[in-house]
Amino acid sequence: MLEAYKRILVAIDGSEKSEKAFKEAIEIAKRNDATVFLAWIINDVELTTSAYAFSRLLKDEKQNIEEDMDEKVKIAEQAGIKKIERIVEIGSPKEMIGMDLPKEHEIDLIVMGSTGKGAIAQALVGATTSFVVNHAPCNVMVIK
Repeated sequence: MLEAYKRILVAIDGSEKSEKAFKEAIEIAKRNDATVFLAWIINDVELTTSAYAFSRLLKDEKQNIEEDMDEKVKIAEQAGIKKIERIVEIGSPKEMIGMDLPKEHEIDLIVMGSTGKGAIAQALVGATTSFVVNHAPCNVMVIK
């Protein structure tokens, strides 16, 4: 391993691939004594095209995300991770994960699944993952 990653962003969305990415990020963080940034981006496009009331759907989504984040923080702490930050934002997942958050938090590694819960899977890599790989200012690890 050439890099000593100190600030790791892991993209989570409740999908099976993001769970694998989370576990991988924890292992990398343990080896590097790194800070883990758990990022769940609520896709604003999916919310605005929903038949449900926007505010009701957003409230339900945030509650589910907070519960999932609490569980992930416990798992990370039990694994020995001392520095964990939560990021829950509304916006474009690909732009926030691939450009905005890495710059804002000086991320040196992004760990994410090859496809996500909301992504329409392409042949091998989801649209969000493909965008992040091509636009991120740091290394990206894609978990299959």
